[in-house]
Amino acid sequence: MSRGWKITVIVVAAVGIVSTPLIWLLDSPDAGQLAGASVQAAVGIAALVWALFQTPGGRTDDTVVHSGQARASRGGRAVTGVRRPRGRGNGSAKTERTGDATADGDGSSAVSGIDYS
Repeated sequence: MSRGWKITVIVVAAVGIVSTPLIWLLDSPDAGQLAGASVQAAVGIAALVWALFQTPGGRTDDTVVHSGQARASRGGRAVTGVRRPRGRGNGSAKTERTGDATADGDGSSAVSGIDYS
């Protein structure tokens, strides 16, 4: 779950925990309103706890075995392994027995393994 979604779920859960039950309880609730307030508060608390235990960004474990050749030319990019732009991802990245990588021309790049660019 992305950080933005996590914050959104936390805010919505907090509002759900506090808003309607508080209004109902301040207005001399009957049995049905009291039960509804209790259920709504419980659901809000469950959503809050769930959001707090989510791993930010999600965990990804990537493995590439014997990836083969990567060839790029005329400013192109070729990746035959794991691509993690700007180091994104919080899991492991592993490659084994990668093949050759060939890049021809200005601005070209070829990766047969892990690309963090």
